[in-house]
Amino acid sequence: MNIRSKLATAFAAALLAACGGGDGGGIGGTGTLHVSMTDAPSCGYDQVNVTIDRVRVHQSSTAADADGGWSEVVLSPARRVDLLTLQNGVLEDLGQTQLPAGKYTQLRLVLAPNDAANPLANSVVPTGGAETALTTPSAQQSGLKMNVDIDVAADKIADVVLDFDACKSVVKRGNSGQYNLKPVITVTPVLSDAGLRVIGYVDPALGTASTQVSVQAAGVPVKATAPDATGKFVLYPVPVGTYDLVVTASGRVNAVMTGVPVITTAFTTVNSAALAISPPVATQRAVTGTVTPATATVRALQPFTTGPTVEVGWGAVDATTGAFSFSLPIEAPVKTAYVANPVTLTFTPDATAAGKYTLEAASAGAVKTTSINASAVVPPVTFTFP
Repeated sequence: MNIRSKLATAFAAALLAACGGGDGGGIGGTGTLHVSMTDAPSCGYDQVNVTIDRVRVHQSSTAADADGGWSEVVLSPARRVDLLTLQNGVLEDLGQTQLPAGKYTQLRLVLAPNDAANPLANSVVPTGGAETALTTPSAQQSGLKMNVDIDVAADKIADVVLDFDACKSVVKRGNSGQYNLKPVITVTPVLSDAGLRVIGYVDPALGTASTQVSVQAAGVPVKATAPDATGKFVLYPVPVGTYDLVVTASGRVNAVMTGVPVITTAFTTVNSAALAISPPVATQRAVTGTVTPATATVRALQPFTTGPTVEVGWGAVDATTGAFSFSLPIEAPVKTAYVANPVTLTFTPDATAAGKYTLEAASAGAVKTTSINASAVVPPVTFTFP
């Protein structure tokens, strides 16, 4: 089982516990499904707008659009949301609906179309550019399908959050000036507002949209955000577990804090503003390449000498040419371990890991990797899938 499958299983187990277990005790009555939306940081965009028409759920993972048995959270009128406003713990409440108690295994997010009446219902504003329509998948009419495991108990509310990753969902199409929406969405249960939250601070100089703070499990980001102008970051919701906190910022080395716990009963505060995380200044190395097919994804991982291996970059693949690029620091990354209520915060350089990365491409379930050393010029990297 890969890490994404394990995370999905963990989310499902947590949600079952929150709703009274999966033993079917609530089956036969009605419960309530409450849906919210949040976002991870975007890269190179000032706005990413989507217009949400409805959220649909079904107890069968194979149910077709026209089949009976669908329950819906309908937004009337359809709501246009700038995903980039939904960071640092901000949630957009999409509403709730009563539905038969039971297990729901399919969720669809239905977007309104770009049409003559509303040509920019779904759009993107590139940094320094003009607002441009997003070409959305043909599946938008029936909804963007997600497999879930939501147990709605009788007379209880099941809260779920759709985490719409704008950075990974917007794909440039060559030099055409056009963009595709290739939605990357995860569904996370919200067990309690008393916890499931990681709070901390980076240097206020890093309080920009280009800085990313994430919690990761085995190199897979679970939740990410950009800090606010003061350097404060809030990661919410985060499923119960233990994570690596990863900070990446342009012109700084990568920084990792290991062993960050997340619980349901209290917030996890990793540091205070007086102990702000401020990774050392770094020199950036451009790493470029192409991947075939252009629908593949590419990311950059940095392995620490004694662990962990963390994701430090996501290469936006051009939908026309398959080109991707990264800007990676060549100096040693730094690491520390989580300590509750720290009075000092000391990150130690990992000199052996300096400039060393693994590029990982994925397409249709297949994965290919190549190791690079960015301490010197890196020749263009090519990935080809059958």
